[in-house]
Amino acid sequence: MKMHILSGGRLRMRKSTYLPDADRSETIELPVSSVLLRHKQANVLFDTGCHPSVAENAEARWGGMARVVKPIMAPDDNVLTGLAELGLAPEDIDVVINSHFHPDHCGCNGFFKKATIIVHALELETAKAPGSTERGYIAAEWDHPMPIETIGGQRDLLGDGRVVLIPLPGHTPGMIGALAALNRCGTFLLASDAVSLRATLDRDIVPRNTWNAEALLASLAEIRRLEEGGATVLCGHDAQQWVSLRKGAHAYD
Repeated sequence: MKMHILSGGRLRMRKSTYLPDADRSETIELPVSSVLLRHKQANVLFDTGCHPSVAENAEARWGGMARVVKPIMAPDDNVLTGLAELGLAPEDIDVVINSHFHPDHCGCNGFFKKATIIVHALELETAKAPGSTERGYIAAEWDHPMPIETIGGQRDLLGDGRVVLIPLPGHTPGMIGALAALNRCGTFLLASDAVSLRATLDRDIVPRNTWNAEALLASLAEIRRLEEGGATVLCGHDAQQWVSLRKGAHAYD
């Protein structure tokens, strides 16, 4: 199995959202990632990043959220471009795993019309609940005709231990990560917004955009256990880590 890290866009937000001690005037730039797992059984995409249209008119798609979460990427900085550079079209993707249904993690879902979408049952329930838009769930990003398959606990996606989905609630009720076991490069935990920044894990920082602090701290304890067992943690939006990663055709295997 090969793992390709692709850009899903780039955002700017208040730094104090993630580091509560920061001055409220400070901002932070956040890379958005999508991860392609090329398994012999299927092409699996973990998160789909931002919709291309938000690069030029975020408010049209995101409404008031665009005033808080500001896309700062070029129009071609998205997962579709990254896949095309690998010779893949949206119809080549068999499975899309959404760590959660916030729009910077499922914004391109609608392009993958032949894929099955996998998400935690609690995440789908939360996205469908009244008032979900105010909590960061935008139907245009996640509500599509493709089949949605829900999980309720840990799941070995392809039955061989290569891609194992694990619940990591806290940022949202149904947040999930994925353990990707590679032959040469070892095991990676795709942690998404369970660990938005490395500081979250290192210092037990609870970001302001956390749904449940107690649940997040429990998830961080589990992530540390996995890291101590040898897993490399890939953070959701850490700019320093992003610079250090191989990207695109430079795969991990």
